[in-house]
Amino acid sequence: MQAPVKLSHNILSMKRELGLLTSLRCIQRNSLVVVMIYEKSCLGTIRNIANFCCVQFSTHATYLLAFGYVDYRTYCYDLRNARVPWCVLDGHDKAVSYVKFLDSETVVTASLLPLNTLKLWDLNRTSNSSISSNECSLTFRGYAIEKVYACYRSLPMPKTSHKFGFIDPISGKETDDDKVLFVSSVFWRRKSSMVVAANSSGCIKVLQMI
Repeated sequence: MQAPVKLSHNILSMKRELGLLTSLRCIQRNSLVVVMIYEKSCLGTIRNIANFCCVQFSTHATYLLAFGYVDYRTYCYDLRNARVPWCVLDGHDKAVSYVKFLDSETVVTASLLPLNTLKLWDLNRTSNSSISSNECSLTFRGYAIEKVYACYRSLPMPKTSHKFGFIDPISGKETDDDKVLFVSSVFWRRKSSMVVAANSSGCIKVLQMI
């Protein structure tokens, strides 16, 4: 039986591939080191002139990673050739704070204030020889930060939304108070219509589309 792996606080993302645990560690300010923990071997170090804000493995393409940076761009890497990014997505007005692979051909990225922008990218239209800006197939912009939005890629506007109210700490009741709160985390339940969302006051809700 494999002994449990102790993960340090600076591991940002991990993925099991062929029975091995792959992790990303922020060793230096602008560097990312990819380590195979079970093999205890370093696959390589990815460096960039800007600090990174988020990173995610693709669950659809082996060795594929995407990084969101403070330079308003998203960098996609193939770990089999990590010397240069295989594509760079450019189009946000602020640091890219979120990135996620929707499938093997689509990446979604997000940036926050002041425009609260979400972009959908078609990876089939990107090129490793230039920065990609026209490959964005859909943009959502300017929506309120205190709401959870459900979007569909073929629609130009959100399908539905849910507003977080303020939870009174004494009564426990939710009100429409104008306190400055924002949705801080969202997670879909796989293959279902349910989503868990949380806001900056510590309120967690389980929502379902009907």
